[in-house]
Amino acid sequence: MSKAISTMLGGALLLTGVASAAQAGGLERGGYNYDLLFSEDRFASEAGVIYVMPDRKIKNAQGLNAGGKSSVSETENYTIPRVGVKVGITEDFDCLAQYSQPWGVHTNPGDDWKGSNQNIETKIESHDYGLTCSYKFDVGKGFLRALGGVSYQKVEGFKERMVTPAFRRLGFDGNGLLELEGDGVGWRIGAAYEIPEIALRASLIYNAEVDLGDVEGTLDLTDLPAGIPGTPALFGRVTDVYGTATMPQSLEFKIQTGIAPDWLAFGSVKWVDWSVLEVVSFCPISTRGAVSCGPNSPAKATSIDLMFRDGWTVAAGVGHKFNDQWSGQVQVSWDRGTSTGLTTQTDTWLLSSGVSWSPNKNVELRVGGAVGMLTSGSYGPTKCTVNTGCGNDAKYDFGDDFVSALSISGKLKF
Repeated sequence: MSKAISTMLGGALLLTGVASAAQAGGLERGGYNYDLLFSEDRFASEAGVIYVMPDRKIKNAQGLNAGGKSSVSETENYTIPRVGVKVGITEDFDCLAQYSQPWGVHTNPGDDWKGSNQNIETKIESHDYGLTCSYKFDVGKGFLRALGGVSYQKVEGFKERMVTPAFRRLGFDGNGLLELEGDGVGWRIGAAYEIPEIALRASLIYNAEVDLGDVEGTLDLTDLPAGIPGTPALFGRVTDVYGTATMPQSLEFKIQTGIAPDWLAFGSVKWVDWSVLEVVSFCPISTRGAVSCGPNSPAKATSIDLMFRDGWTVAAGVGHKFNDQWSGQVQVSWDRGTSTGLTTQTDTWLLSSGVSWSPNKNVELRVGGAVGMLTSGSYGPTKCTVNTGCGNDAKYDFGDDFVSALSISGKLKF
């Protein structure tokens, strides 16, 4: 039964990736996934891509851009690649090398809407290079697997918004651009218990937070005039800035088991500590060491206001092996939105499905898709760590919106 279940587990991995990418609580994109480490084959490699199509629409917008639109589309479609290679060093010791993009966001409502002083375009990307290894011990009818690993992670991106419309009649667009980049090292530890004869596996994996240290970049305010009395000294120039940020820790429990011949049930619960990202302040590098750079620092040049709450994701599904070549899976999932009023990341409900095709024992191809609903909410004044509050720059609403995703991947094993 184990080989039959192995194919269905591959499909379950496919759906997990689609769901994680499409739900995207906080800044999550591909998230973390180590299921390839559990492959029964001595060598297994996998590559895939997920294409997500969110359709979040802003309406009833109010802000400083009086001539802009009150309704606009906020989101951009995005692609998430992943690559992994698992090698069995010995019969009991396995290692997995991976490249993934766990974090990211891309909103692009543009410059012609009323709330452009809150956001014109924001894009964050990440690159994670990780190594995870495990060792198996015989325990009872199955075996216990202890695992751990490390990752090097890089995060980069930008945010553009209208600072003020006051000088547009003088030929300035009044926009500002913040570009940033940071990196850090993270680690993970976990355990799993497996009984291959009944396709049972229960795993618990903890990912530590990744301290990006000093996130450095530039604040470009050259589209605002310099030297006018009463305007900030940063207007009209590019300023080197710095801030601090930490990517969140997470804990995920997964379980799967055979429930009948050629049938598999699987589920998961994941917690992500998104509340670690509140107000990310940036100050001129020239002030470093003289004053602290916090939400209420006199040196603060700008900030990215998030005030996330912790994220929770719950998923359950079932898989069936139709014959030696084909299997199919279906999954439902719910993600608790991380927004407290400063983003459009509310609850998401998702239905995912996929098929796996194995023309021979060495090759497996998978395709999958998902459809779901992004629930409604609003943006506006919100309590935060800034003395004057957050979300005072604009107000808008958003309704229940549609999200969809497609996935394709291939696996080579022997």
